[in-house]
Amino acid sequence: MQKIIVLDFGAQYGQLIARRVRDLHVYSEIMPCDATAAEIAEAQPSAIILSGGPASVYAQDAPRVDPGIFELGLPVLGFCYGQQIMATALGGSVGHTEKGEYGPAPLTRIGESRLLAGTPEEQTVWMSHRDAVRAAPEGFTATSATDTCPVASMEDTERNFYATQFHPEVRHTPYGNDMLSNFLFDICGLEPSWTMEGLVDSLVSDIREQVGRDRVILALSGGVDSSVVAALCSRAIGKQLTCVFVNHGLLRKGEPEQVEKVFTRQFDVDFVHVHAEERYARLLADVTDPEQKRRIIGTQFWKEFFAVAQDLADEGRPVKFLAQGTIYPDIIESGARKTGGKASTIKSHHNLIPFPEGVHFDLIEPLDHFFKDEVRALGTALDLPDSIVHRQPFPGPGLAIRIIGAVSPEKLEILKNADAIVREELDAYNARLFEETGERNSEHSCWQYFAVLPDIRSVGVMGDERTYARPVILRAVESSDAMTADWAKLPYDVLARISSRIVAEVPGVNRVAYDITSKPPATIEWE
Repeated sequence: MQKIIVLDFGAQYGQLIARRVRDLHVYSEIMPCDATAAEIAEAQPSAIILSGGPASVYAQDAPRVDPGIFELGLPVLGFCYGQQIMATALGGSVGHTEKGEYGPAPLTRIGESRLLAGTPEEQTVWMSHRDAVRAAPEGFTATSATDTCPVASMEDTERNFYATQFHPEVRHTPYGNDMLSNFLFDICGLEPSWTMEGLVDSLVSDIREQVGRDRVILALSGGVDSSVVAALCSRAIGKQLTCVFVNHGLLRKGEPEQVEKVFTRQFDVDFVHVHAEERYARLLADVTDPEQKRRIIGTQFWKEFFAVAQDLADEGRPVKFLAQGTIYPDIIESGARKTGGKASTIKSHHNLIPFPEGVHFDLIEPLDHFFKDEVRALGTALDLPDSIVHRQPFPGPGLAIRIIGAVSPEKLEILKNADAIVREELDAYNARLFEETGERNSEHSCWQYFAVLPDIRSVGVMGDERTYARPVILRAVESSDAMTADWAKLPYDVLARISSRIVAEVPGVNRVAYDITSKPPATIEWE
């Protein structure tokens, strides 16, 4: 299979490079920068891309690269730090510039260039550096420059080595996709053959071969990741799959019914609906600390889940495999096994936590090399409904962390009803934008939106009487990846309609406020 290896030098854009390559229908994987030439050769890549990174190549603890990768006979493309490490490894030099370049910079092409072919002589690129190549290695030719950077790009066409000081992978370099296309298709001679439709059959075949006649269990949340895994396994092994849906009572209004409907009517699986609402309510009573809420919910979830597995074993249907909706960013962010453990741990994920003592399953993780947008595309190819495929991000602890303070039945009822109105109105708003623009994530569409219930009451007047009821906070953000987010600039009439409906239709609420804080400094969720 055609494959691009992205060597990650700690770049903020490392994942983005891999995604841009996949957007062009060529498969890519990320490996740590200290992977040896032998390890890279074993992966059988078609080419290598060296990412950027925050370090200086001359710093004592700067990431290095095995010079042997340049002896593998593969095309190599470097961005920013990747250009600098290529230059120093091959005999060139890098120096500290008088002033850094950060953000958009005017670029001028110099002579012929295979990498920049078809792009304008004068164009804008995205820079982020203080060091730059001072002298290109022997065999290289400078193919572009900026006022600050005399070697803004360079190439050795004989050995198929190419590099840029700027970042073609970001949208702020308008012709970056053209450059990536030139590298993949003209220079490397690859074909744009990696498509979601072709992958479904391959993934189904792999699951069928791995499982054989054994049984598989899956924790089904109703989110896109676990739902896509369930659909894949259903197609591969049918009733050998048991989907366990643990209903903790903290889902949004109507979601438990929707999940059960989809996976009992549309897919041929053994579906177990665990009604644990009362057990969770007792455990969460009077708990106000958000981290304690998370621990309680996560611990009880595994107890409920493993109880079903034990029941199956007692019935003579022992389970050998656990299917999980682990996706590629989970592994990268957790500094986990498949990136060699070199990445910094950003956050832990529930589906990467080790099994309890005495419990073991072999893992099935068919999505562990896919990004979220690719998982959604797989879901569409598997005929999952849009309500699941394009479901908003939703925290594992559910509404428990959107209720500030202790969780109670009264608060849950208020929040479920208020949140349903928010989603109904903003679903309709996004749909209107989609009709107007043809883009699901247009400039003004909301990426995530929900209601929050703070642990306070406010004075109000309803009719002729004074009220002392609860406020609801509306949170709506624009984002593409949740790493950063800006508050959504919703039209006043939309905000007014949401506020009027919540106050009129949800007993116990007399005020609606709108959170207009970006991430950073805030987070998207409140707890």
